[in-house]
Amino acid sequence: MDSVYKALTPKERIAQLFLVRAHTNLGQAYIDSVGKVIEKEQLGGLVVFQGGPVRHADMFNNYQKKAKVPLLITFDGEWGLGMRLPDSTVSFPYQMTLGAVQSGQLIYDMGRQVAKDFLRMGMHFNFAPVVDINNNPKNPVINFRSFGDDKYNVTLKAKAYMDGMVSGGIIASLKHFPGHGDTDVDSHYDLPQLNFTRERLDTLEMYPFRELIKEGAPAVMVAHMHIPALDNTPNIPSSISKKVVTNLLQKELGFSGLTVTDAMDMKGVKKFFPNGEADVMAIEAGVDLLEVSENSGRAIALIEKAVVSGRIKQSDIDKRVKKVLAAKYWLGLNNYRPVNTAGLIKDLNSPSSQSLVQRLADAAVTVLKSDKKIKSFDKREQTAVVAVGVPAAQDFEKGLSKQLSEYKVFVITGKESEDELKDLLKEIRDHRQIVMAVHDNRARPRSTSDLGEDTRAFVSKLAGRRTISVLFTNAYALDDLSVDRSSAIVMAYQNDSFMQKAAIKVVLGQIHAQGKLPVNINKRFENGDGF
Repeated sequence: MDSVYKALTPKERIAQLFLVRAHTNLGQAYIDSVGKVIEKEQLGGLVVFQGGPVRHADMFNNYQKKAKVPLLITFDGEWGLGMRLPDSTVSFPYQMTLGAVQSGQLIYDMGRQVAKDFLRMGMHFNFAPVVDINNNPKNPVINFRSFGDDKYNVTLKAKAYMDGMVSGGIIASLKHFPGHGDTDVDSHYDLPQLNFTRERLDTLEMYPFRELIKEGAPAVMVAHMHIPALDNTPNIPSSISKKVVTNLLQKELGFSGLTVTDAMDMKGVKKFFPNGEADVMAIEAGVDLLEVSENSGRAIALIEKAVVSGRIKQSDIDKRVKKVLAAKYWLGLNNYRPVNTAGLIKDLNSPSSQSLVQRLADAAVTVLKSDKKIKSFDKREQTAVVAVGVPAAQDFEKGLSKQLSEYKVFVITGKESEDELKDLLKEIRDHRQIVMAVHDNRARPRSTSDLGEDTRAFVSKLAGRRTISVLFTNAYALDDLSVDRSSAIVMAYQNDSFMQKAAIKVVLGQIHAQGKLPVNINKRFENGDGF
């Protein structure tokens, strides 16, 4: 490692602290332009975004040839590769869905599989788990990405996921320090302000970070938030605050792993510190890796000047570069091998991965009201199977119907008139059994449903007709949809095929629901509920 360090010029040492954005869905000219930047500046690594697995692997092989020191390849894979590559890789459940799972072993196994997928594709570092405690249902940026609103549950689930990934051979990064769970501003677009006391931050937001740092967390991502209780400098984001990064995270909490910024092209950091000043301040604050600088060449030049002027100590740069090189050594990049793309897609979609996702889904489904109604469900009875919020019957309705003797499927797209919905309600309520599935088809499910007023009224009325209501929605939608008069309520958290198959098994009594609600919704539905 020392020989690698000594072979780098002072400028190249600074460049090791920068991670550049990489895509394969923006055309060859874009891929080539990033390659030129890597070759010219000898940057430390990549932050990988959308594209395709084989194109990504080819790009990595190409970029690694241009680097004197092998690149550290990082990726946001909170639910695995599917977070950025949903069409061609496996998506594991969202963290809020995992918050309902009572088996830490299953989540550990998921971490191991995510690590295996990363390494197979040539990547080394996952910006996960999210350890923010989502105690604000209106949070626009964390929300379903959190394990929930209980600090102990969040910490346990995050530890299982982190340990699985690290034992699988990749670096896991806790985020977003010191806690982004109680904000109503998205730091991609503005600078959130947290006006909490230091005592509140210590006992709630920072609890998972403190505990997981004790357990050996290898990396921590620092958020772009203004927190006056930690640093009252006007408009300073936590990511570039020495009081937050060096004094609090590294000295007080004893964190000695890799400290990473959230993306430096986000408005939460560049709004008040533009033109590269934020990059210099991040290094000054004690950060080891800067994610997606707006202009890495400019930033490196500004940091060089800051070293010459004495604003930043050369010894601080040297220490951080050695940390980055040590991480690359731990990852085995001293024996770097190109990615073999033969059979890559098949390997990333293995039967064992699919089976694990299904086991996680089965373990997450939560019965929130009257499992007696589910126990008495009769496959021979005349049953109305109702899909709400989708253009056609989904896997849930199709799969359930196949196992019923007498049924009719109704699809409520959300575009029906009030009169049409009244007629449908009359027809449906004549059935002996009713199963209503509400689907949220959005890629990022929100706390509130996107159903129109008439459709919501229909859902509320149908729920009161001896109905088993199954929600393939964000958990917070329980407060938005009036389904509490249902005979039984099944929360399935997200609208994917695995959760739909799991919900069928629960409705038919083929498996017993084991999930527990990971968030407080209202007085009727509270954290920990579940039959």
